[in-house]
Amino acid sequence: MESQDLRIFKCVAEAKSLSKAAEILGYVQPHISQRIKNLEEELDTKLFIRTNRGVTLTDQGEALFNYAQRILLLMDEAKAEVNPNKFRNSLIIGASQTVSAIKVPSLFSSFLKEHRDIEVKIKTDRKQLLQEMLSYGEIDGLFLSGTYNEAQFETVYNYTEKMVLILPTSEDIEEKDPPTLLINSDVNCIYRNRLLAFSKEHHTYKANMMEFDSLEAILQGVRDGLGMSVVPASVVNSRGDMQSIHYQELSEDVQIDFVVKKGKQRFPSLKKFIHFLGSL
Repeated sequence: MESQDLRIFKCVAEAKSLSKAAEILGYVQPHISQRIKNLEEELDTKLFIRTNRGVTLTDQGEALFNYAQRILLLMDEAKAEVNPNKFRNSLIIGASQTVSAIKVPSLFSSFLKEHRDIEVKIKTDRKQLLQEMLSYGEIDGLFLSGTYNEAQFETVYNYTEKMVLILPTSEDIEEKDPPTLLINSDVNCIYRNRLLAFSKEHHTYKANMMEFDSLEAILQGVRDGLGMSVVPASVVNSRGDMQSIHYQELSEDVQIDFVVKKGKQRFPSLKKFIHFLGSL
């Protein structure tokens, strides 16, 4: 067995799909299929059960998957130990734009002061896509708010964030007829949903909605008088360009969880980050 065969096998097992694994690894699907076939012939056993929905591991495949995780982890550890300049430990963390605005960069700044040998990357996207990336092993952990797939993931750290309603002026929202709500285009965004709930609480059922793909666009929209929004309090408190915006703190806090995949071997860089979070 070659290490690349194990990496391909592991990726297919995690993605539960030959085509998805090919997409992740940058190969064409026939190449992935052939490498899996060669591995099955070498071991003289079936590793996957193929269905219309993808592939699932056989009992023999489950056994190989457990070994593949440990072998590949040890190989990566060995390369980083022997030549840390070339094979730096990496850590890829996912977070939405809103969640990653203030707290997450601050956490990384403190973490990297203690672990300069680790290369950290942040992936920002919609909550559902980030969960898929974590499931497929494309990221090591994920900061998110609200519900998530508890069968696949587990929380290893969490913190709470204050939420504020921001307005272009100090006028009462009920004087706006109808008000315009500036919301994140991600339907799973906790701040979007809190703003919609706030609107209903104040009987502004006819509120107009304007969607944006970024936190910066929402903030600029409020500054320009387009409408109101709900954002983390830390975003408002950290900026010096919010003088034209009136804001009020909401009574409900939002909990941000850092989740990792259940049952997956954790690389040293992820273990160190989890330990760092636990020490806060």
